[in-house]
Amino acid sequence: MARLIASIGIAHAPGVTGWIDKAPPHEQEAVLAGYAEFGRRMDELKPDVVIGVANDHLLNFSMDNIPDFCVGIGDEWAGPAPWFRDWLNVPDYRIGGHRPLARALVRESARAGINHAFAEELLFDDNWSVPLKFLFPRYDVRFVPIHMNPIVPPVPSAAKCLEVGRQIARIVQAFPGDERVVLMGTGGLSHDPGGPDYFTVHEDFDRWFMALMESGDTERAGRELTMDKLLSGGDGGAGELLSWVVAMGAAAELGRPKAESVFYVPSVPMRCGMGGSYWDLS
Repeated sequence: MARLIASIGIAHAPGVTGWIDKAPPHEQEAVLAGYAEFGRRMDELKPDVVIGVANDHLLNFSMDNIPDFCVGIGDEWAGPAPWFRDWLNVPDYRIGGHRPLARALVRESARAGINHAFAEELLFDDNWSVPLKFLFPRYDVRFVPIHMNPIVPPVPSAAKCLEVGRQIARIVQAFPGDERVVLMGTGGLSHDPGGPDYFTVHEDFDRWFMALMESGDTERAGRELTMDKLLSGGDGGAGELLSWVVAMGAAAELGRPKAESVFYVPSVPMRCGMGGSYWDLS
């Protein structure tokens, strides 16, 4: 059977590839060192498949018709979407998909009472282009993207995100094959794209959230991560941390809910709290 060997929550802010030179040297060094550490761990683990969960940013779905979760079932993916190429400063890339596992995620989740949309084609922006560049720079893994809605009400609750993560772990562990799988939730930390807090990083919120991931307390996460609480970290930005909650749920299903905080840098020039949490499931 396949195995889930790690779960990740990591920022995907476009500033880290698009305008990192605007940040002071110590912030640049700390952020790049954090991503490099995740890359080192992925080199060591050598996963066959990465399942990603991240904000769609309204790139593929309109505000009046956006699913909670949409699983990409295609055989190959390409990015960045044309509009994002210059902004992100990430070269064009292609990465293979894993149709059988993606279809299993849709099918078996539905049997468990969680209905996901699915799509053969999806556009990629910073949601995948940033973390893939640093963690899998050779694009030599197979990738299953899950685009989620953490910004347009009604958004999935933290409790639902935990259960989605648990279900992903169950499905992976039951999947016939010998694939080594990593679950990667991307987004956050505190930021407010284009809003009144665009040039503000809520460091207290970020550290509170990462400490919550460290605690492994899923009941508390489900109870305290309300939309009002997420909005305190930035309207339209901090809600992306629900993808990390999916990652936490998967780790909890395997009995390893306590995360390690790998790095955190509150960077106003990058307009985001930059950081990452890691659950070792190997």
